[in-house]
Amino acid sequence: MQNFEQKNERIRARFRDWLQPNPRPEALKLSWSNWGFGMEPLRQSVERLHRFGVSYIELHGNHYGPGLGYKAREVTELLDAYGIRVSGICGMFSADNDLSSNRAIHRQAALDYLQRELEFASAVGAAYLLVVPGAVGRPDKYDDTEFERSVETLALAADGFARSGVKAAIEPIRSAEVSFVHTVADAKRYIAAVGHPAIAHINGDVFHMQSEEAHIGEAILEAGERLVNLHLADSNRSALGEGSIDLDTIIMSLHLAGFGQGARFASFEPLGPGGAPYPAMYGKPDPERLDRLVGDSVRYFRERESAVVAAYSGE
Repeated sequence: MQNFEQKNERIRARFRDWLQPNPRPEALKLSWSNWGFGMEPLRQSVERLHRFGVSYIELHGNHYGPGLGYKAREVTELLDAYGIRVSGICGMFSADNDLSSNRAIHRQAALDYLQRELEFASAVGAAYLLVVPGAVGRPDKYDDTEFERSVETLALAADGFARSGVKAAIEPIRSAEVSFVHTVADAKRYIAAVGHPAIAHINGDVFHMQSEEAHIGEAILEAGERLVNLHLADSNRSALGEGSIDLDTIIMSLHLAGFGQGARFASFEPLGPGGAPYPAMYGKPDPERLDRLVGDSVRYFRERESAVVAAYSGE
């Protein structure tokens, strides 16, 4: 077998053993990160997720200023009407609110942004807030101390996370988009450097993992209990089933990591190929294409989850 096949086989063996006392495990909790829907009204997005059986939504962290972003009461009423809950908030970090910036005004903007998002996250019942240590779309480093500046800045927000009860989920991103924290191991080192119990969790993304990790399944297991959310897309960052990602091994690894229990989510985020994806948040939505994207992704995931459980439980 090739090296990656040997790693796959070890995960299969563990999954088979794990299933023996529990051959019908709890289905994984599926969510959808809605900022990739562009400028579509939230009600239309929520109706689509409800129609295709997605019970959770990862909301766009769009509180870029005091007068901007979703209103908690309106969001809660809308989601209640469709029986959908908030999994987490997708924090958005550009050069304007960069925790690692060499301009103090931008680090202050990051702190202000985190405060607004934590207030909103707490009000809507979000389990986590995604945090990127350095700006997305800035692959070149500022200098040799940007890691330390980011750690210092996030530490100032740590007590706010503790008070809110919202988990800080550090996201490793591929080196084509950010200048540091590219892997699960990097995220764990960053968390250790912050050194605060409220900064302790990780948000994974299989698109970034396929570029930076030696093996996605092993990286999920390395993250372990720290992993609260995993962004899903196929190898071409499109709907699941349209590329070559090894979804079966990912599903097995998520179950082994305990994703069937508690507030831990597999969140679809198929943003399409390319560089920095942030322009997608202002894209003109195509409802028919988005319907296919959601329907195909959810159907394929559930088919594969059922298949691997049946295959390795002996049923």
